[in-house]
This record gives sequence, structure tokens and C-alpha cells, in this order.
Amino acid sequence: MGPATSIGIVGGGQLAWMLAQAARRRGVELHVQTPGPQDPAVGLASSVVQAEVRDVAATRELASRCSAISFENEWVDLEGLKALAADGVPFVPDLEALRPLVCKRSQRELLNRFNLPSPAWFPLDRVMELPEVPAAGEDPAAASAPPATEAPPQLPQGFAYPLMAKAASGGYDGKGTAVLRSDADLEALLERVEASNWIVEEFVAFDLELAVVAARDQMGDVVCLPVVQTHQHQQVCDWVLAPYEANHALQQAVRNMAASLLTALNYVGVLSIELFYGPRGLMINELAPRTHNSGHYSIEACDLSQFDLQLLAVSGQQLREPALQAPGALMVNLLGFEQRSAEDPLAAYELQRQALAALPDAHLHWYGKAGASVGRKLGHVTLLLQQQDPAARRQEAMQRLEQVRQIWPLPPGSDAGQSS
Repeated sequence: MGPATSIGIVGGGQLAWMLAQAARRRGVELHVQTPGPQDPAVGLASSVVQAEVRDVAATRELASRCSAISFENEWVDLEGLKALAADGVPFVPDLEALRPLVCKRSQRELLNRFNLPSPAWFPLDRVMELPEVPAAGEDPAAASAPPATEAPPQLPQGFAYPLMAKAASGGYDGKGTAVLRSDADLEALLERVEASNWIVEEFVAFDLELAVVAARDQMGDVVCLPVVQTHQHQQVCDWVLAPYEANHALQQAVRNMAASLLTALNYVGVLSIELFYGPRGLMINELAPRTHNSGHYSIEACDLSQFDLQLLAVSGQQLREPALQAPGALMVNLLGFEQRSAEDPLAAYELQRQALAALPDAHLHWYGKAGASVGRKLGHVTLLLQQQDPAARRQEAMQRLEQVRQIWPLPPGSDAGQSS
């Protein structure tokens, strides 16, 4: 496929909005398929197909307007899109490369197949299907006969509470997760969800969380943004510190994981990897086949942002390694901390936004979402850091974080994320 002069994006949220900003800077047309007339990317798109992201007929219309199609998120109808691919619609990444990444169960199976470190897990419905082991001398056929009464759910051998349950698809920002601390929690979960659509993982003890945004071009070259530290509040990303000053071996291990995945899948485009780091070393938490919250800092802090990398990869151009343009950066998500009217999203939190924008070396991004409910990602602010020494830079970052907190507090509630 030759270089694409216009790109279609299935989705029109804040990721598509920031991609559209990068596209404008590069003179690339960006067309979006999104359901809402007020969705963030609508105002910057070259054209809009107003439809749900799983509307395949709408994606066919989108394809008529552009040279290649990519995705804002993984909530797409891969089976439905196969017909379009068969008709020659170029999807980037390829649908087969995307297939194992669109749900957490297939992600876990992929990581197991590649022997990449990740939490031990099992499908939730397995707790209802554990076969009984026949006693010595017992007829196996008799042992497999249905019990007279339904047996209570049982954890597979080797697993113990606490555990983390996750929806295999559709979950984000802490939604679609549940901590299981007892049989009662397990039984309550089984009563309210479709077990076949959930997985259960060991509860991982970690010291901190890391992330990396990697990208692969059509020539097979892989590049990475710096490895960053992320911090969660109520299982939603709170802040990101770039770069994470790890030793060379850890940095290389993260990059090798990313390159292995991208190359084995023949994946073109941006892939984001979230990791735990702790007593057991590195462990992959989740994969996101797209641009990611952990890479937003790169818009100001790097000479190529994650959105530049996505545009270059999708349009068929060769990638080069991004470089930091400042010693470091702190990105802070702006999560709604009180209920606000949805009537005028651009006016919401106006005083706080003005104060944030006035901070030194601060770059405010306000998504203009319709509705500003508690805990919702409404925007982010990136603060460029000046200290060269890693310890001094971390101290500077925490001081800058406190400045942001004085203006924009966290949503109410205690931090409920996994931690050691």
C-alpha cells in the first residue's frame, strides 16, 4: 500500500480529537465515524460519518472517503469488517493482527502463547465446570454423572483470594472490574454477569506501574516512546511521569516485549502496553491496540508524539525513534470531581482551566465532552519538567502535581486500585 493521503478513524472521542490535531499539523485529511454530533473529534475532522462504531455499512461509507482506516478503540465488529477487507478496504492495523488484542481473554491467551510474563488467569465460567477427580477404584463414568444438586463454584487449583475479575471486553477506566475476596464475592459476581464474558486473574503485588507506547511501520521497523510510570486513582489513570529512569536492562526488556508482540502479529500502527513492576519483575497487565492515555505527554515532550507515530504508520511512512524535547514531563488527567451540567461542556470548570493554563510550562487539553460527571476524563494537563537529575526531577514532578491538586482536586473516594 502506498502512502495514504487521507485517513479514516472509526471513533470520535478524545483520542481521535488529538489525532485530528496532529493530522492538521501534518496536512493529512482525517475523516471520522462517530455516533454523536458533539463528540470531541467532530469539530476538527475533514468529514464525519455519524454512526455507531460497530456500524459496518457506515464504515464502508467512511472507506469511500479515505485511503486507509484505523481505529480509536478496540470496540469494533471484526467479523462484520471482514467483508470490507475482502473488498480491498485497507485497515491499519490489519484485522487479523487486531483480532487477538480486542478482548482480555484473547490477550491473555496471546501472552501465554508467546511466553511473555503476565498474571495467572482463568475464564470465569471455569468455576462452574471443574471436573471431579474419581477416587481410587471409582468408575470414571460414575464420577462424571451429574450431581444430584448443583455444586457451588470452586476456584481452580492454584488460585486463592483475593482475585481480580475483569470483563473480557468493553471495560475501561476501572469499569468492568471487580475485586473478589471471598466465595460470597464470587457468587455475587456470577449472579450479575455473563460468566463466559469475564476472566479472573491473580491479584498482583507490585511496587509501581509502567507503560510504553510502541509503533511499527509497514517496513517492519519498531520504535518506542520512553518508558513511563503511571499512577491510578480508583483504577483510572491519575498521572504519568516521563521518563521512568529505569536501569538499561529493564528498559530493554520492555522494548523487547513490545517488539516481539508487534513483529509476531505483523502489526502496523501504535500498540500500548501497561505493566506491573515489583518483586516478580516485569509483568504485562494489559495491551491496547491504539494510542493511549499514558502517551499523551508526548504531544509536547517529544519531537514525535504517539499521534504522529500513528499517522505515519497508517499512511505508510517510515518511523524513526522519538526523542524527548525536555528533561521530562508530568501528565495529569483532569477527572470530573463534581457533577456539572452537560448543557455547555466548553464552559465547565472554566475558572479551574484558566488557572491550570496559567501554570509555568503547562499545556492544557480540554476535550469538550458533553457531560462532566464525577470521575470522567474531561481533559489533561502536561507540565514540562526542567531538572536533569532523575531524583530531583521526580521531586519537581511531585511539587508540580501538588500545584495541580490545589486547582483541580481528585474525585471523592478512596484509591481502590491494585497495589502491594
